[in-house]
Amino acid sequence: MMVKKGSWVQIHKIVLDKGERAPSVPEDTLEVPLEMWVKGFLEEDSEIGEQVKIKTLVGRIEDGILIKASPTFKHNYGDFVPEILEIGQIINSFLSGDDTNG
Repeated sequence: MMVKKGSWVQIHKIVLDKGERAPSVPEDTLEVPLEMWVKGFLEEDSEIGEQVKIKTLVGRIEDGILIKASPTFKHNYGDFVPEILEIGQIINSFLSGDDTNG
């Protein structure tokens, strides 16, 4: 898939291989590489999977493997926690002066 210069993209890069990690990091961390995913504007027309350069929103130039065009956020805040809803109601009551919840 060809991605045009100037497109909003995401790249992936291995910053440090597992043998290059500082010896002071936890043992399980030593077993994996330090990886980076960065979003920015593509500097040249490129294909997914190619080594590319991007310019981030703050103007930093980064290089890495092009993995996504028009990346989206796919995170959430986990499962519903009823206690959080109750805490919100208590705080709202307290702040409004209607302290009927406790």
